[in-house]
Amino acid sequence: MRSMRHRRLVAPIVAVAALGLTLTACTGDIKNDEAADVDCGPYESYGTFDDGTEVTVAGTILDLEADRLEESWADFATCTGIDVSYQGSSEFEAQIAVLAEGGNAPDVGIVPQPGLLGRLAEGGWLIPASEAVEANVDEFWSEDWKKYGTYDDTFYAAPLMASIKGYVWYSPTEFEEKGYEIPKTLDELTALSEQIAADGDHKPWCVGLESGEATGWPGTDWVEDYMLRLYGPDVYDQWVTHGIPFNDPQVAGAFDAVGAYLKNDEMVNGGIGDVSTLVTEAFQTAGLPILDGECSLHHQASFYETFWNPEGGDEVKVASDGDVFGFLLPPADADDPLSVTGGGEFPVAFRDAEEVEAFRAYLSSDTWANNRVSLGGVISANKGVDPENASSELLVQSIEILQDPETTFRFDGSDLMPGAVGADSFWKGIVAWVGGQSTQQTLDAIEASWPAS
Repeated sequence: MRSMRHRRLVAPIVAVAALGLTLTACTGDIKNDEAADVDCGPYESYGTFDDGTEVTVAGTILDLEADRLEESWADFATCTGIDVSYQGSSEFEAQIAVLAEGGNAPDVGIVPQPGLLGRLAEGGWLIPASEAVEANVDEFWSEDWKKYGTYDDTFYAAPLMASIKGYVWYSPTEFEEKGYEIPKTLDELTALSEQIAADGDHKPWCVGLESGEATGWPGTDWVEDYMLRLYGPDVYDQWVTHGIPFNDPQVAGAFDAVGAYLKNDEMVNGGIGDVSTLVTEAFQTAGLPILDGECSLHHQASFYETFWNPEGGDEVKVASDGDVFGFLLPPADADDPLSVTGGGEFPVAFRDAEEVEAFRAYLSSDTWANNRVSLGGVISANKGVDPENASSELLVQSIEILQDPETTFRFDGSDLMPGAVGADSFWKGIVAWVGGQSTQQTLDAIEASWPAS
């Protein structure tokens, strides 16, 4: 997920300091005196602040993406006088509640799970969003997106970035040379996979489920995509909210449909090994065998574009006529409406201060969304974003899909489930399942973990 799912990069762990838990810094501060010649017109409405005014921010966004995130608010910092200090850790999700309870939370936490947002709100640690933030959300975001930042009828956070799950990455050159066609249905995807396997050059799919403490989450994305496509949004919603049990036959059907790939040595793990390597291969690198012709297909979200060029270069061209591109996991029936799963983040506040809300108002604006999308590698569901600002053909397409009122969008299911399920037993269940545990045993164990209330 995770949004976009920010369980993406290996990072320093959270240090246990003598005075308590602190987040490990992976990037430096934005100093408002380091930039010059900035047009401050777009930032006048946020006000100006005294020297020394600071907003601390933490999240799981790291490395190149963290650099771009800081760049996206550098002009805001310069023009308002607010120093914005960002710290990132791959353990943010696991540690933020502990930090909040101990009074050591950052001013703003970029939370990639509505379920985690709810847990923090329930703990009494969050500051409701200001009127300015809510006004931006009402103008630029759909009601569904606003709902994801709301808990118990209180609005706490605007959405930030977004991702579309369910892209299948492939090599356009290979498809052209071998006469492969983009599948229009799930059955056609099966036929394509079987054709690639029969050709004998390599296994069709390459998959990586390893992600540190979050190992298994890429497999949950597969299941969520199949739940939505096989049974539709109403059943998906019932599943996510426990309106149907986790071991319902429909959930078993989605697992078994995914298992036809993930538990099948004829289908995986192209360029990497056999089925056993799924849980040891990092999700960040799992799709790269496509570039060497060692696999043909890789299921991962729109944010995976960053991993083809992790240093920010453009050696690998992401385009329909480039080195790699993606098509959406097709529907069960060609006439089914476009349905996609996706994720996002929500900047929640732990300190009630004018500068904090000015910063959050900026992050909820179309100005910030266009600034960040223009820097590359990400998308936003903000309706004020110009799709042409996106850094690739695929990301332009992704923004247009999110902005299309005919698109059926559902947030990543595991991110909406209680943490004991969506960020624990579901992930662990995927690992046990691909390791040989039966579908029924797996679903029964996850169902048993669902909180009683």
